[in-house]
Amino acid sequence: MEENNTGKYYYTIGEVAKMFGVNTSMIRYWENEFDVLRPRKNKKGNRLFTERDVRYVHVIYHLTKVKGYTLAGAKLALKDKFSEYEERVMLLETLDKTRKFLVDLDKELANKL
Repeated sequence: MEENNTGKYYYTIGEVAKMFGVNTSMIRYWENEFDVLRPRKNKKGNRLFTERDVRYVHVIYHLTKVKGYTLAGAKLALKDKFSEYEERVMLLETLDKTRKFLVDLDKELANKL
């Protein structure tokens, strides 16, 4: 397996929960509710999330927390149009990162003037 851009192969449930500002119990709940979300577990039983798992969590988060879908609605959306939602979420991530970069650059330039 290749490393991702952070140099990590897997994320812990705590790291994933922190990424989305939710409790680990919410991630475990989503794991029980959404068949697509199946992180690996190590010998101790700790969940290990791949980049793909994190994308699933991001789509689930976007549908339930941002768009306000019910669980049933989110499940249906994932079943019917996962690729479409994944693409939108990835685009939003890119836009957020670009925005942050530009804001930071603006601050840096303002400090040099």
